[in-house]
Amino acid sequence: MRLREGDASHPPLGASSAARTVVAVRGFHKFAVADGLATADPAAAVKPPSPAKRLPKALPLGDVEAILEAAGSPGTTLALRDRALLELLYGTGARISEAVGLDVDDVDLDGSGDPVDPVDTVDVIRLRGKGSKERIVPVGSYAREALSAYLVRSRPELVAAGKGTPALFLNARGGRLSRQSAWTVLQKAADRAGVTRDVSPHTLRHSFATHLLDGGADVRVVQELLGHASVTTTQVYTLVTVDNLREVFATSHPRAR
Repeated sequence: MRLREGDASHPPLGASSAARTVVAVRGFHKFAVADGLATADPAAAVKPPSPAKRLPKALPLGDVEAILEAAGSPGTTLALRDRALLELLYGTGARISEAVGLDVDDVDLDGSGDPVDPVDTVDVIRLRGKGSKERIVPVGSYAREALSAYLVRSRPELVAAGKGTPALFLNARGGRLSRQSAWTVLQKAADRAGVTRDVSPHTLRHSFATHLLDGGADVRVVQELLGHASVTTTQVYTLVTVDNLREVFATSHPRAR
């Protein structure tokens, strides 16, 4: 079986459309054989085309910094929370579900070793990923400062508005911040920053990984930080950095063209 090639009146199908077409044709022939309408299935060996590999979209560092700055302005109770949330997402590569699922006790910003820092020297957080797997991730200075400001100056006010909860990130009523609300926080910050690219919480995770690899980090270290079960999942980010290298080479080297 061969899919029709495109012409002026019938443009070629995209990979996803072609795959759905093949599945429909296979289903039809399978039904015909099962119902006795045909004696053989000519489509049995036909495989749908593989979908194009979608590379993760990372933001340029300048866009990330603009979003983070916009989130913290003008320094209100909720702005301090928003800055801390987005700094943590970009600074640790956490999934949005992991970030909003954090409790205060999952954060160790003083190197005390209680409850999550085993070496007593590094600021860390405990993230709970897919399959309830836990990982310890270091917290950089920018995220640490934003989290400290939120915990000291903002969270006590939000706690007072509710019934009290161990959640790290709280909404205006004192309850745990939802994923949807966290998404809105990022969208509003991106709008204020004038960033026109599509931005989601996962974009910050992609940016975290891509910027680490651009800076020379080992892919297996990035795997551990992201909480990927297999390094194969992480290696897709190396394709992005290769694309970046090609672009820089093409625009910078005198004999690139």
